[in-house]
Amino acid sequence: MKGISEMVQAGPFRSETIETVAVVGSGLIGGAWAAYFLSRGLKVRAHDPQPGAEARLRKTVDDALRDLSQLKPVASACADNLLFFDLIEDALNGCDYVQENAPEKLMLKQDLLAAIDAIAAPDVVIGSSTSSFIASELQLRCRHPERVLVAHPFNPPHLVPLVELVRGTATAQAAQDAAFAFMERIGKVPIKVAREAPGHVANRMTAALWREAVNIVAEGIASVADVDKAIRSGPGLRWAIDGPHMLYHLGGGEGGMAAYLKHLGPAQEARWASLGAPKLDAEICAALISGVEEEAAGQDIEELSARRDRLLIALLRTLEAAA
Repeated sequence: MKGISEMVQAGPFRSETIETVAVVGSGLIGGAWAAYFLSRGLKVRAHDPQPGAEARLRKTVDDALRDLSQLKPVASACADNLLFFDLIEDALNGCDYVQENAPEKLMLKQDLLAAIDAIAAPDVVIGSSTSSFIASELQLRCRHPERVLVAHPFNPPHLVPLVELVRGTATAQAAQDAAFAFMERIGKVPIKVAREAPGHVANRMTAALWREAVNIVAEGIASVADVDKAIRSGPGLRWAIDGPHMLYHLGGGEGGMAAYLKHLGPAQEARWASLGAPKLDAEICAALISGVEEEAAGQDIEELSARRDRLLIALLRTLEAAA
């Protein structure tokens, strides 16, 4: 089943020659992208119209580079490698790739991508960090939609290697291929999503998991803290090593996936049938909020994020050493 046209042909697009990246939108996600690009020896030209954006960007970059320095050697981030511009035209001047990171508002992104498309050289790929919109919607107002695609990272982008590359109906296969080669070259783990869908791949799977996590709380099966503990100390550990298909293949023993489906497939279907479809009404929202507050035990968002990143770094170092 193909939801993306195979008829779009264009290129070549810049990939192996990318040295300068434009980061448009320099908030939490854009700043992390900027730090990652800098850590790989690339030059970054950033733009964000919000007041105080440059100061926030430089703090985000400094913090992220400290994280990255614990994983792999970080390229020298001299001042000339990170430039901030008040005008988008100046940020896009001389760029080889564009990463857009505006807030998740469709019309805003459509207007911004159209503006980027009108300025950047036609062989420059434009990637959007959108976590929810599909590329076909984003590229509607672009004169060169063949080079616009989703390039969605997973938060925090400077640490989590995944990048989901999704074509729209007007995106050229060559543009996705160029973005894939670029992301792979700088150490990311890109995937080529074959058909666009809201939330792409990873967010759809995490949404499915959270739906049942909420349902378990709503039905009184377990508390918020115990649901999180069950994932953290159980399947979450395995998911850092293999994905669900491979893990069920291993669960089939010597017979692999075929044996699992034959012997345990009916039990799996029975569990699927029992899963809930909760509504985020006032009562459930209150239960979730009080539950995470109790689990956080007084730690604020900054402390919890620092803990997450510290443990992510330790996990990534362990996996890298083991590999």
